[in-house]
Amino acid sequence: MMAAAATVVTPYTVTPFWLMDALQLTLLVLVAAGATAVVLSREPIRQVVFLSIYGILLAVLFLAFQAPDVTLSELTVGAVVLPLLLLLVLAKVTRREE
Repeated sequence: MMAAAATVVTPYTVTPFWLMDALQLTLLVLVAAGATAVVLSREPIRQVVFLSIYGILLAVLFLAFQAPDVTLSELTVGAVVLPLLLLLVLAKVTRREE
């Protein structure tokens, strides 16, 4: 007889196994909605805000997929540094146009 596949249980195991799948699917839908909001937005400042929210959503998604190193990188670059640089560039371009 073949032994039944044993499930590995760790202190971080979610009791209902379908709960993690539902969380990941929900986050994937939110990330897709965030990306759509960035693309469909017409005002540059609003695009930067949506881009920052999109970066945070991606970081949470990577955390749900248990990739903490990628989460920290995305949180730093995608949610903080890139939007900050884009806002600085927009401020400089707007100042030159006046």
